Amino acid sequence: MLWAGNLNINSLHPQTFTYTPKLWLLDLSKNDFTTISSDVFMPVRKLSSLTMIEAGIQSLDFLIEANLKEIQLLIFRKNSIAAINETLIDNLSKLSLLDLQGNEFSCDCDNGWFIDWTINNNNTQVLDADNFKCNYPANLRGSRLMDLDKDSCIVDVGLLCFVCTTAFVLLTLLSSFLYHFWKLQIIYTYYLFLAFLYNKKQQKKQTHLNLQYDAFISYNTHDELWVMRELLPKLERQQGWKLCLHHRDFQPGKPILDNIVDGIYSSRKTICIISSHYLESEWCSREIQVASFRLFDERKDVLILVFLEEIPPHYLSPYYRMRSLIKKRTYLTWPKPGEDTEVFWKKLQVALGTKGK
Repeated sequence: MLWAGNLNINSLHPQTFTYTPKLWLLDLSKNDFTTISSDVFMPVRKLSSLTMIEAGIQSLDFLIEANLKEIQLLIFRKNSIAAINETLIDNLSKLSLLDLQGNEFSCDCDNGWFIDWTINNNNTQVLDADNFKCNYPANLRGSRLMDLDKDSCIVDVGLLCFVCTTAFVLLTLLSSFLYHFWKLQIIYTYYLFLAFLYNKKQQKKQTHLNLQYDAFISYNTHDELWVMRELLPKLERQQGWKLCLHHRDFQPGKPILDNIVDGIYSSRKTICIISSHYLESEWCSREIQVASFRLFDERKDVLILVFLEEIPPHYLSPYYRMRSLIKKRTYLTWPKPGEDTEVFWKKLQVALGTKGK
């Protein structure tokens, strides 16, 4: 037995009990412990009674690793213990008496299990548990710990699953609804964002980028025959412009979007050959996004729109950027069969030759 009370002790050296392995009763009351380590109690494995009254103890967690399997009595009256760790009680299988009178308990869910254990366990007597008082939260200060509404601490797993499932279903339905009615706008915005990112990337490179071509030709494969028979001979062979074409000038093995961006930013102009097939093409959509971002960010006349056919306004409704371009800028229309094409080629030549302001 060892009584070491009222000695103004605030800490214990790890080897304090090294030479008292048979110690079975220890009283450290009326000291002021700021810290206390579980290692201190490792040598006294036969300890069956521990008393620390008015010892400044704020938590019993230091006993979890102390390996005090023989403890039967724990007396910790008039300390500042707010909650009891369930793991601690599980480790003290022989505990028969627990005295926690005069502590300042926290009346929340941290102590919900302790209340149930105090009421239902048949092995350990908790002295005067009915008079344990709450100190926290402020609105419950002075009330009885045993009166805590434990039902509020129980998580209804079924209800939680129901709420999560319902939220997921509603979110899925909402997403499906929005996608159904705003599909084109969502896709358009997505590509708009991609083009914006690539545009910023190219802006950093622009000072080091040589303009290798006079124009990048953006067209759909369905219109390739017109490009090869009409556009290419006229612009390259007769007028002497150097054009950038997908099948001829893209680098093999390089990501197609990188080829598109490099092609547009290494050309003075971008000529978009607009047709119904063009508007349905994913890659053509990306090309015109990159080109239009370059147009608005650089504030230069770098984009030329050539319509191979008449496109109804409602057909352009999902393509807000293109509609704004058509409304604010002049564009060229390929003449109908039998009409003279010379005016068209002269206008295109002027557009190609116009320097950015």
